[in-house]
Amino acid sequence: MLSIFDIIAGLLTLTALFAWANHRFLGLPNNVGLLVMGLAASIALVVLEVSIPEVALFGDIESFIEKINFSETLLDGMLAFLLFAGALQIDLYLLRDRAWTVGAMATLGVVISTILVGIMFWGAGQLFSLPIAFAWALVFGALISPTDPIAVLAILKQARVAKTLEMDMAGESLFNDGVGVVLFTILLAAAMSSSGDGGIDFVEIARLFFVEALGGAALGLVTGYVAYLAMRGIDDYPIEVLISLGLVTGTYALADTVHVSGPIAVVVAGVLIGNRGKKFAMSEETQRYLFGFWSLIDEILNSVLFLLIGLEVIVLRFDVSLLPLAMAAIPIVFVARLLSVALPMAFVMAKQQFVRGTVPILTWGGVRGGISVALALSIPLVAERPQILTATYAVVLFTLIVQGLTLPAVVRRFANPARRPTTD
Repeated sequence: MLSIFDIIAGLLTLTALFAWANHRFLGLPNNVGLLVMGLAASIALVVLEVSIPEVALFGDIESFIEKINFSETLLDGMLAFLLFAGALQIDLYLLRDRAWTVGAMATLGVVISTILVGIMFWGAGQLFSLPIAFAWALVFGALISPTDPIAVLAILKQARVAKTLEMDMAGESLFNDGVGVVLFTILLAAAMSSSGDGGIDFVEIARLFFVEALGGAALGLVTGYVAYLAMRGIDDYPIEVLISLGLVTGTYALADTVHVSGPIAVVVAGVLIGNRGKKFAMSEETQRYLFGFWSLIDEILNSVLFLLIGLEVIVLRFDVSLLPLAMAAIPIVFVARLLSVALPMAFVMAKQQFVRGTVPILTWGGVRGGISVALALSIPLVAERPQILTATYAVVLFTLIVQGLTLPAVVRRFANPARRPTTD
């Protein structure tokens, strides 16, 4: 029986091997390269199983992947570290300047997208004779609407955009992740209950949404400030790095205990430590070690995550009959993304200025990733699960590979980064 150490050792070894092979031979961005290689390896093994059923290798690898519970690994493990690492890099002063835009897209945008995707996905199910209950179509809308901060932040390293646009993308992706997880959790519970008595209480959904989201922000502010005070009282970088680790794990665990948003809590705590903590509580040596440590954590966990997304195909059994609905989900999500960007921007236009090309860049940069897959995999074994899971994988692979690789070209086409603004 494989131990936890065996699983981690195997996963890290495979990640290192594929990362080296991608760097040496493919030359793709690291995360996309690992995804493509993991996906290719998965497909090759599936073909091998079909061609030579007596080969035991496939069964052993499938058993290994099954022991890695993707949903729990990401949502209850990696996500807190990845969000905190990303939040450390956020400029609080620029975030304040872009607060209306980030706030509108991370809340109103997610809600708009969830509703639009739910309606269109429900209609597509009727069209292709693959009916799905409207409550479950909304669940799909909630899990696929937030852009994945892990994927977006990785892509932003490759695409040069104006600072204000970079903040809009990064801030939205960090905060709408927490909002999306809260909305998904509430809608999932509503869908499960509606299967029994047929009702969805939208007023209660709204109340729980704001309680969990605002509660998470408040918790992150409190725990982040306590950690900031602890760091300010000493000058010892190993202890301060340890404090940051305790802050992430403790805040996320406490959020789960008191039923508020853990993702939002760690993002708020990370922004506080990355700005006020950096300015008033850390020496230059501590800054170098602490930020270097979290940058390395971010790179390693990102690599493992994208490889896992590709490898998950090994243990998923997709029904070919669901392919039309899955392909329809791609334009559905794209159209919903366009409207969920344009409408909030129109709402805040009087308060914020936008650089050229903001709408097409934000729309095409709406990349989905591991969080959507993890949420889809967390859905219980209900009749609608296969449709949702297949559509989720189709959208995630398309956005990561197609949109992710072509986003720099879209930036060049619409934003002319050769004259990149430094302050606007």
